[in-house]
This record gives sequence, C-alpha cells and structure tokens, in this order.
Amino acid sequence: MHITDVKISPRRDDKLRAFATVTLDGCFVVRGLKVIHSADRFFVAMPARRRPDGTFQDIAHPIHAHARRMIEERVLAEYEKMVAAGGA
Repeated sequence: MHITDVKISPRRDDKLRAFATVTLDGCFVVRGLKVIHSADRFFVAMPARRRPDGTFQDIAHPIHAHARRMIEERVLAEYEKMVAAGGA
C-alpha cells in the first residue's frame, strides 16, 4: 500500500487542527481523517460516526499498527508543511 496523495484542510479550533483526505495507491480515497492536538502531541483520528448510544465507531481504519503509523506520519508531515508555509 502506498499513500499517493494527502490533502489537508485546516481548521481553527483548540483541538481539531485539520481534516485530511488520503489517497491510497491512486485508486482509493479516505476522507474525514482528523488532525487532533492533545495536551502534548498531535495525532490522527480515523473517520468515525456516532452510534445512537453516543459512542463512536470507526468507518475506516488500518488493521495493523504499521499501517496506522505510516498514515499518521504522512498526514502529520503534510500538516506540518502546511503550517510552515503559513497555511494554518
């Protein structure tokens, strides 16, 4: 699996810093990833929906820790580039 494109849409919020769209192998798109700022770090939350009981269920997510790390590293790198360029 290769991440062939990442698009970042910045947000002005204390915790939610951006939405991201990731294209895999040039043929599959995952929208709705979130760049979240917690107390001491940034992380990427996968797209999710709220269940009737108020809990959340991921709509799309990596199966392996390696895939999650690869997606998170690439999304955060693109977010940092956007911030450095003055986009956020």
